[in-house]
Amino acid sequence: MVRNGAFLALLGVLCLAPAAFGAGVDFTLPGLDGAPHRLSEYRGKWVVVNYWATWCPPCREEIPQLERFSRRNRAHAVVLGVAFEQIGAAQLKHFVKAHGITYPILRMVPKPVTSLGPVWGLPTTYIVDPKGKVVGHHTGPLTARILEEFIASLRAGPRARAVRR
Repeated sequence: MVRNGAFLALLGVLCLAPAAFGAGVDFTLPGLDGAPHRLSEYRGKWVVVNYWATWCPPCREEIPQLERFSRRNRAHAVVLGVAFEQIGAAQLKHFVKAHGITYPILRMVPKPVTSLGPVWGLPTTYIVDPKGKVVGHHTGPLTARILEEFIASLRAGPRARAVRR
């Protein structure tokens, strides 16, 4: 539960996405095994889409936090790591195994604007609600606690946030 000014602090970390993002965003990207993964396959769960690269120090530091979030929240959330670099499949698989990543890793060729929005730096994370709407984004590393509190604040709804101020 987010208390006192904690929600306002979260807004400084995770920006609420404008309504222009709309509902029902989707993409299809190949996983490490080459099988396609569609964002819409995860409807009904919160989805943390994390654009990252193996060469990025803040991305590497964030991996244990994303892994922690993924393990603690499997019932209602999923992390999708999107390798935002051109890297061989064998090299990426080795990196994933060496770093103990168990959440799905997808691959894409880097581009400035993805189907979820811009990627101005790495890591960049987008939060997609259970209905498929982008509800937040952040550039820079995040912690499991920040992700959990942000999602909890959205689950509580605007009335609950207004009451806690």
